[in-house]
Amino acid sequence: MRMAELSERSGIPVPTIKYYLREGVLPRGERTGRSQARYGVEHLRRLRLVRALTDVGGLSIAAVREILASVDSPEPTAHELLGRTLEDVTPLTRRFGDADESDAERAAELVGRRAWCVPNEQRALTDLAEVLSAFRRVGHPVDEAMLDGYAAAVERIARVDLDFVGGVTETDEILERAVVGTVLGDALLAVLRRLAQTGESARRSGASADGR
Repeated sequence: MRMAELSERSGIPVPTIKYYLREGVLPRGERTGRSQARYGVEHLRRLRLVRALTDVGGLSIAAVREILASVDSPEPTAHELLGRTLEDVTPLTRRFGDADESDAERAAELVGRRAWCVPNEQRALTDLAEVLSAFRRVGHPVDEAMLDGYAAAVERIARVDLDFVGGVTETDEILERAVVGTVLGDALLAVLRRLAQTGESARRSGASADGR
């Protein structure tokens, strides 16, 4: 397909596609003339991934370029790429201060207890320790029952997340779905949590559906 068709099918303006080409986040098409090139479905997939990373993930073009360099490298597995990409697009929204050593140990113990295959250097482990420390510093430490309750809930959510990605074999499509599903999924979960809290509060207080 020509660039005009690529633009039409992707919904991305031609000037933006040319910008992505200049920045190296979209591979060049097959040359068919001095100023013409042919593009294929792989370009459509890459455009969708770039848009997911920038529009949904909020990443800069420079950060996207680094991720795509990993995508195009033969070394990392899809699992490794997924972990690396999601760490980039879903950082902790705010910092809670340094974690105490005891909370860092608790975070590592939870991962071991749940048999989660997580590298020790993964940023999420540090994030978890920081949040646990923040709870404790404000006088409301998270006990093991609460921590394991949350862990069990997110395990079920993780299975839903991976089902959303399942069935896709192309790396670009896997990452696109993962970014969209995780970033927008976080927002969806926050809304559902508020609704469920309201419903559970009503159930415990004996309130009716209209709040009485």
